[in-house]
Amino acid sequence: MIGDFRTHFVREPSALRHHPALVLNADFRPLSYYPLSLWPWQEAVKAAFLDRVDIIAEYDEIVRSPSMTLKIPSVVVLKDYVKPRKRVAFTRFNLFLRDEFRCQYCGSKGDLTFDHVVPRASGGITSWENVVAACAPCNLRKGSKSLRRANMSLRKPPRQPSASELMNVGRKFPPGHLHESWMDYLYWDAVLDA
Repeated sequence: MIGDFRTHFVREPSALRHHPALVLNADFRPLSYYPLSLWPWQEAVKAAFLDRVDIIAEYDEIVRSPSMTLKIPSVVVLKDYVKPRKRVAFTRFNLFLRDEFRCQYCGSKGDLTFDHVVPRASGGITSWENVVAACAPCNLRKGSKSLRRANMSLRKPPRQPSASELMNVGRKFPPGHLHESWMDYLYWDAVLDA
């Protein structure tokens, strides 16, 4: 049985993705929520061996080397605190995350692009305060017109988000798989219902 399991891991690289480790900062909060801070199990084992993390939860599966046997970590906490970034990079992904992956004109989800609220042809700049997520039909409808000329309005005014705001928005988009051992660490700082 153990030999079959080891061979299964070695011969099927896709199986390696089935045992990721949730990575927590030294304050026991995830480094990020979206994407969720996960390491492949090999990285978690390596970090534990190098004494960079403490293992606080494990899978039932075991990995072996000639000198040791170890349960695969499912939750690890960094020994050194990593200071979160205060400034958020202006990227397409972060813009879509700020806008919750919805068109800021009609609210639809799906294939998004971005739109300059004040068109570049009219002197609009590419910044947090002037760019929003937009679906292709709304982007084409607005074109290089102002909101008033296009008879369109925004769901919310665009602005630069803080890192904590993006982290909170990221909580709304959990990955497809959440291991039961992660649950106590993902939402422990959320407000509890009375």
